[in-house]
Amino acid sequence: MADAAARNDALVRGFLAAWERRDTAHILACWADDGVYHAPPLPPIVGHAAFRAFVTRFEHIPGGRLEIRHQVAADAVVLNERIDHITFRGRPLVVPICAVFEIRDRRIAAWREYFDPALFARA
Repeated sequence: MADAAARNDALVRGFLAAWERRDTAHILACWADDGVYHAPPLPPIVGHAAFRAFVTRFEHIPGGRLEIRHQVAADAVVLNERIDHITFRGRPLVVPICAVFEIRDRRIAAWREYFDPALFARA
């Protein structure tokens, strides 16, 4: 189990680093064909094609810094607390986030993020 936890920890860290540098190919390589991304209250994004469309919307936006504060990994789940330093509507924005990643067959099968959507409304 320790090997799976270490592998999952590295998978999520690499996935988030790819978001920082806007590496769409790496992000999609980490994603399961039937993966689900959900950031309530937004509707879930289901499947590889829908996730690809979501990811490519960010390619023209400058990458940010996704500062991992704490991360705990197990054989099928990674819990992550981070501070995202991003650009939204051309302005810098700091977003505290807690996330849950479910891992299956060495790919991310589910990614749920929890943050205050009001931060985006005020930006």
